[in-house]
Amino acid sequence: MLLGILYTNMGFRENLKSELSYSGLRVKELAAQAGLKKHTIDNYLSVRGRMPSADAAVRIARVLGVSVEYLITGEETTIKNDFIQYSPEIRQMARIAEKFKPDYQKIVLEFVETLKKHQDTYV
Repeated sequence: MLLGILYTNMGFRENLKSELSYSGLRVKELAAQAGLKKHTIDNYLSVRGRMPSADAAVRIARVLGVSVEYLITGEETTIKNDFIQYSPEIRQMARIAEKFKPDYQKIVLEFVETLKKHQDTYV
């Protein structure tokens, strides 16, 4: 069953565009990482584009680090106790930081912790 039966194309298309922008990925990079053709992703992004199959939507969502539900609706309605919904900016920072070498990751973490202490001191 196509996900498009339940939701409009515009929601998915706009959410996909937004997540692509936040991720910094190009369409061809998303396609390659999701195991799809660039033309297929271009079709999802076009005004007359179709909705992806459930399998394609899952692949895209995994690459972008979001849920399929978020791509379709723009919202996360199923929140588990151990799940925190992060903003696109925080997800982007995490995507970038996870590509750093472990030593650099430690430096970034120390920097963020220092910023937090500074903020707490002056708020």
